[in-house]
Amino acid sequence: MVIIRLARGGSHNRPYYSIVSADSRCRRDGRFLEKLGFYNPNAKENVEGFRLNAERYNYWISVGAQVSPTVKNLIKANKAI
Repeated sequence: MVIIRLARGGSHNRPYYSIVSADSRCRRDGRFLEKLGFYNPNAKENVEGFRLNAERYNYWISVGAQVSPTVKNLIKANKAI
């Protein structure tokens, strides 16, 4: 099953997350199928902190991908779709 979830990057105490579509059997930060966007919780006011490629997101949803609860909340909070 394909799931749209966050993959953590960045250094200690400075997280940076990629929004990816991945096989649900793969590890959180492991192999993924496609990078769909990013989320930076430590972004300054004038720096972009969230981006999502809506076209590719909708494609993955149309072929049956499930969305993690955290990604759903981020999309809702940022009104991305």
